Amino acid sequence: MASSRKLNLCGPAIRKLRTAMGLSQAELAARCQRAEWDVSRDVIARIEGQRRWVGDIELLHLADILRVDVRELLRR
Repeated sequence: MASSRKLNLCGPAIRKLRTAMGLSQAELAARCQRAEWDVSRDVIARIEGQRRWVGDIELLHLADILRVDVRELLRR
C-alpha cells in the first residue's frame, strides 16, 4: 500500500513551473544533469508527486533551472 505522507512541499510548484516552461519531466532531468545533479525522469516524477524528499542543494539546482527564487518553490 502506498503511503499518502507528503515528503516535500515543493513538488506541486516544480510541476507548475516545469509545465509553464513547456518542459517534460525528462527534459527537466536532462537540464539537472547538465547542472551536475545526477537525476532521472523518475526522480523528477516522485518529487512532483511529493513522494521524494528534496535536499537543500537539490532545491537550489531546481530553482536555478526553473529561473525562480528558491522561496517560490516553497509557497503553498
